[in-house]
Amino acid sequence: MLLSTIVKAYANIRVLCVGDVMLDHFLYGKVERISPEAPVPVFNFQSEKKMLGGAGNVVANLRSLGCSADILCLVGDDAAGREVRALLEAVCDHASALVIPGFPTIEKTRVIAGNSHLLRIDNERRFQCADDILDDELEQRVKEADIVLLSDYAKGLLSPERCRRVIAACAAAQKPVIIDPKGDDYAKYAGATVVKPNLKEFNQATGMVCHPSEPDFQDKLREGANKLFRKHDIQNLLVTLSEHGMAFVSAARPDEVFQIPTEAREVFDVSGAGDTSLAAFGASLAAGADIQDAMKLANVASGVAVGKLGTSCVTAQEILDALSRRRSSSGLGWKQKSKIVSRHEAAAIAAQCREHGRKVGFTNGCFDLLHQGHLHSLMQARQQCDVLMVGLNTDASIKRLKGPERPVQDEKTRALLLASLEFVDFVIMFDDDTALPLVDAIRPDFIMKEGYTIDRWPEAQFVEGYGGKAITLSRLEGYSTTETIKKMKRLEEKK
Repeated sequence: MLLSTIVKAYANIRVLCVGDVMLDHFLYGKVERISPEAPVPVFNFQSEKKMLGGAGNVVANLRSLGCSADILCLVGDDAAGREVRALLEAVCDHASALVIPGFPTIEKTRVIAGNSHLLRIDNERRFQCADDILDDELEQRVKEADIVLLSDYAKGLLSPERCRRVIAACAAAQKPVIIDPKGDDYAKYAGATVVKPNLKEFNQATGMVCHPSEPDFQDKLREGANKLFRKHDIQNLLVTLSEHGMAFVSAARPDEVFQIPTEAREVFDVSGAGDTSLAAFGASLAAGADIQDAMKLANVASGVAVGKLGTSCVTAQEILDALSRRRSSSGLGWKQKSKIVSRHEAAAIAAQCREHGRKVGFTNGCFDLLHQGHLHSLMQARQQCDVLMVGLNTDASIKRLKGPERPVQDEKTRALLLASLEFVDFVIMFDDDTALPLVDAIRPDFIMKEGYTIDRWPEAQFVEGYGGKAITLSRLEGYSTTETIKKMKRLEEKK
């Protein structure tokens, strides 16, 4: 089955998530000095954002992927709990957040300056409640789901007895159950379809010390996995390996290891990447994928997630865009290719930058036969903003603008050359005769170009119309693609 076909099938499935939900609270600002009162940074607050974390982030990702999602979880009788319940109602078809008096809703507050985490403040106590607290809804919710995900953060909901009850309900309804585990007590996960620890959790649960960089890694992985299979009747084990990708071992074929590398991506933040991976893996299995294809899609989704700042959701379209880039990129898998994004991705990135107080700049052009004049303009543009996005005319649009003999270099070459420049953050190809539709999608804070005045620059008029700023860049004289082409022709004629 094509990976893109699996992604498109997400819209037809229903997923139940049972697990520890929390409120993720982000405080954004800047640090520019040290306090005179103590040797600590002074955080200048600029904005804040609250979103679902833990199992809540799993269901938010499921909804973002296009799935229908239900959740069973616990919250406290407090303001954070009310906020969590409201957020869950927005992403779930059926959100059952049971209120436990006397316990606070789990809240994690992260203080972030630029792209750096300065501090995390946790407000939590482990929930304690009756083992049968989920029973009123569990059987019905499991029957309605195509697959069940358990997101265990060891905060009290997924006690050994409640884990056994959920797994038994799944077995009775013949529904697969995927578990993101915590701790070293895997007895409570007995009978699970797939248990998905990270490498640290795997080593903790098995008593192994193994690392993907070691030559005997797969041997140790098999040994540890077989310990868990024999002891706890787990059917399959999927170990996430951070920057080293994922590895899978099945009790049905305990001597085989299927391992895939990570998706090359610039990492801004790993917060919530495990939740994204669980959501994409579970959704893919429910949509009919085999284990290997589900792993590949979970890996792609995680790669998208770590390229975002904060606990972020990944959309089906972002996965499809990533798959499309991977298919169209032949030869070496250069890291720079990840900087070439679609219009949809660019708009999402720009929106996220605005949320975090980062200024987005935009310029555009054909950039055929990249020369020093282009570099001069791009360096100027990057100095004006935090993130520089460059719109690049496609081959077809250049032919309409400049004639059938242009461009000299095709769009893939031109895009990769631009993406290879350290002062260019993202490259977006556009096929329109002007950049206005792309500018409308991105809504940059600054639009920049050399040689244009506002009255001859519709894109600049548009940007200033919503409060942005247009900047005319200085030109480095003596450099021109047209003149370079003429010079090349003259030299050819002299031969």
